[in-house]
Amino acid sequence: MTELTIRDAVEGDIPKLIRLYDLARSSMKAMGTDQWQDGSPNGETALEDIRLGISRVVERNGLVIATAAVYVGHEPTYDTIYDGDWSSDARTYGIIHRIAIDPESKRQGVGSFMMEYCAGITLAAGLSVLRCDTHAGNAPMRAALEKNGYVYRGVIRLRSGAERVAYEKLI
Repeated sequence: MTELTIRDAVEGDIPKLIRLYDLARSSMKAMGTDQWQDGSPNGETALEDIRLGISRVVERNGLVIATAAVYVGHEPTYDTIYDGDWSSDARTYGIIHRIAIDPESKRQGVGSFMMEYCAGITLAAGLSVLRCDTHAGNAPMRAALEKNGYVYRGVIRLRSGAERVAYEKLI
């Protein structure tokens, strides 16, 4: 397998990001979840993530095969957790959102590669906590999180009111 590289996304990547979001949206719909079925993330989301400096793309042989919003910060929707609790009271931590992988590149370690990258920038910031959330019905993402050492911690609510399962990893 060819080496994976990760870089900051640029505005010229937006059509590729939209394609990845659409492929992921179709996959989630086929799983029967309502995650991403409201049309978000989309081109506006991609542009905002790029402008915030949190959008990353994974490339293989110069082709964009995956994307995610990866950063160190604070996620307000993580302030309150239901049916569980965080194992850390950290106010700043590594976060990974909006993971989308080309179906032809799934099961090839791309998700783990992105999660390792997030762990690296978290450690570089002098922090040791990572957090992520997903739809309860998104079994592939839940399995990827658990495979990469994330532990289920409870349920959070998005600004829209939708519930998501929350995961945390201490490094």
